[in-house]
Parts: sequence; C-alpha cells; structure tokens
Amino acid sequence: MSSIYPSILLAKQNGQKLLAVLIDPEKTSVNDVLPLSEKIKSAPVTHIFVGGSTFHGDHLDELIQQLKTHTQLPVLLFPGNYAQISTFADGILFLSLTSGRNPEYLIAQQVKAAPILQKALIQIIPTSYLLIESGAQTAVQRVSQTTPIDRNDSDLAAQTALAGQYLGHKLIYLEAGSGALNPVPAELIQKVAQTVSIPVIVGGGIRSLSTVQLAYQAGADIVVIGTAFEENPHFFETQS
Repeated sequence: MSSIYPSILLAKQNGQKLLAVLIDPEKTSVNDVLPLSEKIKSAPVTHIFVGGSTFHGDHLDELIQQLKTHTQLPVLLFPGNYAQISTFADGILFLSLTSGRNPEYLIAQQVKAAPILQKALIQIIPTSYLLIESGAQTAVQRVSQTTPIDRNDSDLAAQTALAGQYLGHKLIYLEAGSGALNPVPAELIQKVAQTVSIPVIVGGGIRSLSTVQLAYQAGADIVVIGTAFEENPHFFETQS
C-alpha cells in the first residue's frame, strides 16, 4: 500500500473525489466488523480511517486485521495519541494539531510515536490537523485542551493550512470534531482549498449526502463520515 499518498494526489489531479469512513475503535468491537464491512462495500467508500480521541482499548490490531480481511480498501490510522498505532494498518495520518497551541499535540505525541513508526512498515503521511469551531465542545477540544479556529475566520484557517504545507505536511485535515453541531463551513473549505496546493480532507458533523456534496463543491478532496454512516444504513440513498 505504498501508493496510498500518490493515489490521493492522482485523484486530486484528475478531479476525483474520495470518501473515507472513520471507525472509532472505542465504539466498534471486532464483532461489528463483518456487518460494517458489508455496508462499506456497498457504498462509494475509497478509504477507511481508524482512530478516536479517547480510545484506550486493546483490540486495535484485531479490529484492523478484520477490516483488511473483509474489505480491499486501504486502512489508515487516525490516532488520538501515540498509543493508537498498529503495524497492521496500511498507513497513518501523522497528525500535528496546527490549529492549537498545546505542544503535546503539536510535537510531543509525535516524538513518542516516532520510534514505534520507525520499526513499522506502514506509510507515514504528515498531516496538518485543524480543529474548526462547530457549535459545541467536541472530544478533540476536550482532550487536546485547544481552542478551535472560529468557523467564520476563513483567513486564519487558510493561513494555518498554508503554514502546514510550508512545514512539509502532505495533507490538510479540516475537522469539526466528533459531536459537532455543524460541519466545517463551505466558505472556509473553499478558502483553504484555494490557498494550498495539497489535498484537503474535511470531516466532522456530516450527517447527510447533501452535506458531503457541498464539501466536495467547496474544494474538499476527501470527505470523512463516521457516526452518520454507521447509524444510517441508507445514508447514500438520501439527498436530504
């Protein structure tokens, strides 16, 4: 799966929009994988992200192994901390919370993860992670103890994303957060997408197919859905 990032770049160049399902291991048991995999295979999903802000369980390896057994999609770690690393994944979004000013999530967690990743044969994709205000305090905000970027401050979001690109990050992740009342605004997505040249991921607060389409139209290259997909088996059959 060494071609994960090049394939994302190629999709961006070709105007192909990608869709990731985020699986929170804190809410997903190994026994849930088979029915969840069947739903994933019947939907236009291109990638699987695995991770959560508050997960401290011991079934991450088995969960990923089962996902890879029952699907043919790349599985990428979306870790809430350095302990959420599995060598069974295909890759990892190596996140730096560039919207915040807490050094623990800017660099400290990454330093702790580095020796583990050095021994792992998985693709490492440096990613700027921007938390965007969503109308409610999210798990990311509580755990990271950082202030989200104001949802109306597109200029700050774009400047932060550009700084991440200049630091050498390969992806920009705009996150409203788990439990978000509102998704990332289309105007903010558009400003960021027009400012950076690297792929833009958008997630959090997306509860309908129409919201997915709005994010794509604004410039998102990858849209991430989580709870809404798991709870609604007809997610891709509705335009509401």
